[in-house]
Amino acid sequence: VQLQASGGGLAQAGGSLRLSCAASGNIFKINDMGWYRQAPGKVRELVALMPTRGSINYADSVKGRFTISRDNAKHTLYLQMNNLKPDDTAVYYCNADVQVTANYEYNYWGQGTLVTVSS
Repeated sequence: VQLQASGGGLAQAGGSLRLSCAASGNIFKINDMGWYRQAPGKVRELVALMPTRGSINYADSVKGRFTISRDNAKHTLYLQMNNLKPDDTAVYYCNADVQVTANYEYNYWGQGTLVTVSS
């Protein structure tokens, strides 16, 4: 299974970007999916988590600005990022719990996509 993230780039403060993460390979079912980010010199942190059941969870710092969504038919996760701030600058990673069979589930990470926000 591979997760391919895309959509990163350079944006000005107040601007918008949309990230995508497409899963491919031996997929029986995808369960929880989420976005994480890691800024230079900082630990990786959760940005948004979209479980198959339950409420979506956002980091306080992105609430009201970022929206996570998914297209299960396309095995794709999205992150719409609006009103970007310089503090949003980081490498963004997608993460997914993927069942490769009915009985086996593994956790996968995408390769990361860099988001740079200029002031």
